[in-house]
Amino acid sequence: MVHWIDEQTPLPAPGSVTEELPGLVAAGGRLHPARLEEAYRQGLFPWFGPGQPVLWWSPDPRMLLQAAAFKLQRSLRKTLQAFLRTPGCEIVFDRDFPAVMLACASTPRHGQDGTWIVPDMVQAYSAWHRLGRTHSVETWVDGQLVGGLYFVSLGHMVFGESMFSHRTDASKLALAALVAACRARGVAAIDCQQHTGHLASMGAQTVPRTQFLADVSLALGAPDIPDWTYDPAHWAWLDPRLLPGTMARPEDPA
Repeated sequence: MVHWIDEQTPLPAPGSVTEELPGLVAAGGRLHPARLEEAYRQGLFPWFGPGQPVLWWSPDPRMLLQAAAFKLQRSLRKTLQAFLRTPGCEIVFDRDFPAVMLACASTPRHGQDGTWIVPDMVQAYSAWHRLGRTHSVETWVDGQLVGGLYFVSLGHMVFGESMFSHRTDASKLALAALVAACRARGVAAIDCQQHTGHLASMGAQTVPRTQFLADVSLALGAPDIPDWTYDPAHWAWLDPRLLPGTMARPEDPA
């Protein structure tokens, strides 16, 4: 049986899932920053399609990327090295958050025909962005946004939401930048919500919901991160060979 909520009803506990749809905790209510804050602090997230009520999820298991476990594969490292040294190519945070959300909305999730980022979601997360809770990592080439992702930041927990790529590896570059920034700021993990082969290839793994919620509780006990400005020096936390002024040698290992 689905737990229906309204504006005055608190969200149920993450373990209050339905038997019919495993991972579904509740349905109903309205999307706005206060409700999103309540949800994410409990490890819940909204995911629904056009014409559906707001659906609140807590999957078990949960896909989690430990920042220390991120796999910077040799091919991606070479792509990053070339990108960071090419004029007109840049990675930035929060230059155009709405554009990133809209680009993600036009990119269906694997196995889906349409988007799950409906207009109400764009409006709610954009309002949350203005309050400093959501951020974007953006890949730009010659003044054009070609890839990126957006995420939620609470305490020392990062919740990855969605990514898009209009050029090969553009979203991977953004994810690598986010991992480097997380390592530099002491963020241990990035929530990836659901399993995908793409994320697994980069080091993400599924964990039991109980473990995920314990990690979230611990991370939320740390102070909020006030600044997600891009810093080229953070690449050293991922691989020193990515720093400006360094060059890869033919004998460099993967």
